[in-house]
Amino acid sequence: MHARYLDLSPYNLVRVILGEKREFDNDADNVYTRAAQYLDDWIKEGVLAQDAAPGFYAYSQEFTVPDTGEKLTRQGFIGLGKLEDYSANIVYRHEQTLTGPKKDRRELLNHTRTHFEQLFMLYSDPERAVDAILGDAQRTSPILDVVDEYGARHSVWRIAGATQVAAIESLMSDKKLLIADGHHRYETALAYSKDHPEAQYAVMTFFNMQAPGLRILATHRVLRGVDPSGFHERAKEHWSATALHSIDELKRALAVPNNAVVRIGIVTGAGQHLLERPRVGGELDVPVLHQDILGRLLGISEEAVREEKYIKYVRGIDAAVAEVREGDAEVAFILEATPIEDMARIAFAGGVMPQKSTDFYPKLLSGVAIYRL
Repeated sequence: MHARYLDLSPYNLVRVILGEKREFDNDADNVYTRAAQYLDDWIKEGVLAQDAAPGFYAYSQEFTVPDTGEKLTRQGFIGLGKLEDYSANIVYRHEQTLTGPKKDRRELLNHTRTHFEQLFMLYSDPERAVDAILGDAQRTSPILDVVDEYGARHSVWRIAGATQVAAIESLMSDKKLLIADGHHRYETALAYSKDHPEAQYAVMTFFNMQAPGLRILATHRVLRGVDPSGFHERAKEHWSATALHSIDELKRALAVPNNAVVRIGIVTGAGQHLLERPRVGGELDVPVLHQDILGRLLGISEEAVREEKYIKYVRGIDAAVAEVREGDAEVAFILEATPIEDMARIAFAGGVMPQKSTDFYPKLLSGVAIYRL
């Protein structure tokens, strides 16, 4: 995908946000210095142009849900959000972060002084007052209308009327925000803001948690370099294991919600099983998998998980199964998606979940709105 974007256009944003490394890169000429030069050149050439007046942007995504085929529309808006310490209890996280991605994003920010990708933020608005304003804006023709390689349609409308802008600002003024996607970029921007007092805001896309179209997909775990033999015997102490005839049977079993039970599919070269045990309190499936199964039964440490020594994260049941049946993986763990209400409950209580606990689909397009500091 990266290579195809580079071939598509000399002005594709991938040259800036994920530039090509070269053999003779040095302190004066590298992916980050070239990113800054591309940005400056594109502004001078008129490839990128700044809007004359401030405003918000309504952003709609029409998409088909993988595995189920359900067709949905997700609507939000793009604007600037103030960067806040987690301790202020205004912005909340729900996942742990890793050091490597933050270092890379910081270098890009240091050199370009620009936010190219919107942070994906959630807020609570049961009355859907902001959504009503966005709906009015979408009665005109969009300024952007494009279909991505996953078949998701992205449309953008400009909201520049002073009355609408003021109404959105007022309605959002008391909202708490939950980072759905972009934890590494948020923490990078926050750290940068502490070194640069003029950089107190970042570009964000805000979605109402109570609006239709918001879906979290499961992120399945595929393991290599582990020995799953004898796993079922060790698991019997706490889990019941049901042998299933096919992957379709596993899909059907997981398609019927059962909040009282933790259910995890396990796929090996020998077949597929459904592991089940009672859900204790409000525990979530991903932490249970990491602590009970990966840690206690397979002996994979938290450090090994952070370093992704054995684990690959895969979207889609069929793709995860193919890693075992057609690839070199020993076992795949098939998870149910985390309900958004449960994720919000844990995050707003100050809790965090393991890496890759949630997959908000589809992703936001990079470069839809760019914020230069």
